[in-house]
Amino acid sequence: MNRREFIALLGSTLVALSRTVRAEQAPKVARIGYLYPGSQAAIAGRTEAMLNGLRDLGYIEGRNLVVERRYGEWKLERLRDLADELVALKVDVIVAAATAAARAAKQATSTIPIVAVSMGDPVGDDLVASLGSPGGNLTGNTFLGPELVAKRLQLFRDAVPGFSRLAALWHPGAYGEATMAGILKETESAAARSGVQLQLVGVAEPHALDNAFSAAVGERADALIVLHHQYAGAGPAQPTLSGRAHVSGGGMMVTGGKSSQSSQGARPLVEQWIAAC
Repeated sequence: MNRREFIALLGSTLVALSRTVRAEQAPKVARIGYLYPGSQAAIAGRTEAMLNGLRDLGYIEGRNLVVERRYGEWKLERLRDLADELVALKVDVIVAAATAAARAAKQATSTIPIVAVSMGDPVGDDLVASLGSPGGNLTGNTFLGPELVAKRLQLFRDAVPGFSRLAALWHPGAYGEATMAGILKETESAAARSGVQLQLVGVAEPHALDNAFSAAVGERADALIVLHHQYAGAGPAQPTLSGRAHVSGGGMMVTGGKSSQSSQGARPLVEQWIAAC
């Protein structure tokens, strides 16, 4: 081998080695699928809370993190198709905000990890085997909806004594049938024990809210309670007990934690699945 051939061979070897080093040093890009029943505006705070948490762990969107977002725009029947889209994109983990999204994601895949945020009763809704040992590919956090209804009503009565007619807004498809039935049963029992006349008002679409509030006013409701409703924000000037996000929309009081805290609480689970991929 002459000098010119040796130099050419050495140069090609160094190029090959540099490419190998760059390939070995290239950071893995994590891919998260985010599924939410409602609109982007409604979930912006929670999404940002989760992304901030992941940023603290070194995962930065646009650098080593891709987030595929899908929103149902309050059309629950769309969630399964949106979940199928995320599965087709081969995301590393699906973050499902609320029970309806978790159910759609679980129906779409049995292999991609699912982290569900703010579920009502995952055991009652057949999403997990038990809280201690969920099994399968779904985990997450829950606020245990049915068990808190009576306590919320009691706190409401302590804050606003004297009302005798209570309207309760609820979403027919927010949770599984068992969980929703449990929430309604607990609400009826708590109202009966308190001597309050209860009016249940189902609202399945945002455009039906005006009619729902009109129905409550028509029945001369003194107060309004929102049973974990996704998009009931503000209505007539009645005392209202609802989710924390609804207070900024005109409600009077709330019991429970911030929804952004639920998203932050799910962050370690998301990071665990990303790191394992």
